[in-house]
Amino acid sequence: MDGGPQYNPRTVEEVFRDFKGRRAGMIKALTTDVEEFYQQCDPEVPGSLNKFAANYMSQQKENLCLYGFPNELWEVNLPAEEVPPELPEPALGINFARDGMQEKDWLSLVAVHSDAWLLAVAFYFGARFGFDKADRKRLFNMINDLPTIFEVVTGAEKKQVKEKSSVSNHSSNKSKSNSKVRVSESAKYSKGGLPKDEDDEGLDEVEEEEEHGDTLCGACGENYASDEFWICCDICEKWFHGKCVKITPARAEHIKHYKCPSCSNKRARP
Repeated sequence: MDGGPQYNPRTVEEVFRDFKGRRAGMIKALTTDVEEFYQQCDPEVPGSLNKFAANYMSQQKENLCLYGFPNELWEVNLPAEEVPPELPEPALGINFARDGMQEKDWLSLVAVHSDAWLLAVAFYFGARFGFDKADRKRLFNMINDLPTIFEVVTGAEKKQVKEKSSVSNHSSNKSKSNSKVRVSESAKYSKGGLPKDEDDEGLDEVEEEEEHGDTLCGACGENYASDEFWICCDICEKWFHGKCVKITPARAEHIKHYKCPSCSNKRARP
């Protein structure tokens, strides 16, 4: 596997950092890198492996797993050969289910199993290094504050805040003609370009946080923050950090209809 050298997080903070890194990698596989992930899960010959492994697997039809790594990378590969393995193993055989169901249902299934694997790895470290009840509770609370991979992939979290998101779309018109763009600077200036009073500025920032606070990035799954640039896909209506989809505020000004990487890569499949 190419996830870098193995290390063992020993504190609650280190385990949570490990969890977030692995989670970010798996979210990338199922969202922004979904086209590549789909191809690597070919039930016949996985393109992610070397020729020898690909030839062997085309004959044996081995089970593949989706791995996430602490450095926010992901990989489709064979399960570990050690028995028992060094870490809990992800769900086996995600490649075999790919062509037997709708793509969105397959991605949702992989997302659910990915969530379960992340929890297993986190609490494996907790058990191995003797986390007590308070440490385990703190770790779970930190993890629980993040949306699950399933919620990010399916947009379930977004549906729960649909009303707030609709308010967000309307309110962003204050600063830009493009209602699909959010920039924190919009709260600081009126239409005439003059700075608002400090009291008004503070009130606007509070209102903006309340309106957008539950909105999640469709790529990394993190919550909205008023000091970051966001853009919304006109196809799937998911919001993204500009940095996650490599769109700058200047570039966004010239985009009439934005399509996220996932929607851009979609094509008809048998």
